[in-house]
Amino acid sequence: MKKRLYRSQYNRKIAGVCGGLAEYFSIDATILRLVAVFLLIVTIGFPMVIAYVIAAVIIPNDEDVNPA
Repeated sequence: MKKRLYRSQYNRKIAGVCGGLAEYFSIDATILRLVAVFLLIVTIGFPMVIAYVIAAVIIPNDEDVNPA
């Protein structure tokens, strides 16, 4: 089965983008969230916020695609 990128339904803090990326790359979501916060600080916020919003809109929600 092919790996697909979805926003996480259960491992989420805001929109599930970091949780979904963590599941896709098989890493801990906390590490990915720390990297995201670091990039948010380094880029002075604006580019990272725009990237997160775009990812939240484009990446489908796990439960919408794979209903339980």
